Amino acid sequence: MAETKRDYYEVLGVSKSATEDELKKAYRKLAKKYHPDTNPGDKEAEAKFKEASEAYAVLSDAEKRRQYDQFGHAAFEQGGGAGGFGGFDFNAADMGDIFGDIFGDFFGGGRSSRGGAYNGPMQGANVRINVRISFMEAVFGVNKKFEMNLKDECPHCHGTGAKPGTQPQTCSKCGGKGQVVYTQQSLFGMVRNVQTCPDCHGSGKIIKDKCPDCGGTGYIRNKKTIEVSIPAGIDSGQSVRIRGKGEPGTNGGARGDLLVNVTVDRHPIFRRQEYDIYSTMPISFVQAALGGEITIKTVDGDVTQTIKAGTQTDTRIRLKGKGVPTIRNKNIRGDHYVTLVVQVPEKLNNEQKELLRKFDDSLKGIRPQENKSEKSEEPKGKEGKKKKSFMDKVKEAFDDLDE
Repeated sequence: MAETKRDYYEVLGVSKSATEDELKKAYRKLAKKYHPDTNPGDKEAEAKFKEASEAYAVLSDAEKRRQYDQFGHAAFEQGGGAGGFGGFDFNAADMGDIFGDIFGDFFGGGRSSRGGAYNGPMQGANVRINVRISFMEAVFGVNKKFEMNLKDECPHCHGTGAKPGTQPQTCSKCGGKGQVVYTQQSLFGMVRNVQTCPDCHGSGKIIKDKCPDCGGTGYIRNKKTIEVSIPAGIDSGQSVRIRGKGEPGTNGGARGDLLVNVTVDRHPIFRRQEYDIYSTMPISFVQAALGGEITIKTVDGDVTQTIKAGTQTDTRIRLKGKGVPTIRNKNIRGDHYVTLVVQVPEKLNNEQKELLRKFDDSLKGIRPQENKSEKSEEPKGKEGKKKKSFMDKVKEAFDDLDE
């Protein structure tokens, strides 16, 4: 029923002012995603494919689109040319072109063409290699050298693949076009399917007398050393593209590119999130209580930072500009965030335990009994040693523990 159908523009995911190219692009995307041949047995995908095809058949036809914009689905409910999926008139729209373009990809073909040859210049395939680098190399960049076997034009046949003195011949199967056209039955009737010629593999030519040096391929492999500059700030999963270092093209086409896929090793201290670096740093109980200077490790080396007295666990310090450089501009860097963790000592001697008990008593307001005779026995006329404070004793005791 008409009321159960979705709006055709909504189905294709376009606006009501969409151009013909935008409609075609949207339909192509949906057809590739939901085509029954790529989703065998999936009834939901099949229904969505039919729905998208119906929407495109109406909106790609100027007259039907005008009727739909004026009357909606009601324009086609009573035999107006589109009585549901079963009676849809796909011949009214130029579906052959888009079907050949879409379904040619599904069935191993190339681009759709209307009688034109497909044996023009084609860029060569890209070559991918993997490289593993350290965390610090990713932060500051590094140059890496690789030994690779790359294809070069055969100097004997100059890339034709034919024995010197002979020439490649026109393929009899495709007539030199590089493509063959098949007519195929689909859900919507007969569909033209354009595929790459299986005999000449799209070149449009057949080599009978092959070059003895390259075996008819037109290329030979040479071992080469390639140096790749990996930029500062790169992260795992990203690639470096070296143009013109891939497979050679065909029929005079340009070479493909070399893609270097990067994997970055983990660091024992630092953790990266985008362009920021995170780390944790332990500090002693005394450092946390009294404050003072601490030394923090960064990718640029040690940095001295002052912490305040009474610093707690999970206190975060931000070191601005000590993170990872951005790929676009290595002078712009992220930040380094350091989380402080107060370490509680696990082993204490008797003196240290006693000092901690006295410290705890002092926090509770319990004052120890003072020996008044000690003050009267201080030497007169001589400079006596300054009596150490309680916290000095605590610090000394814990300094001994750290040693």
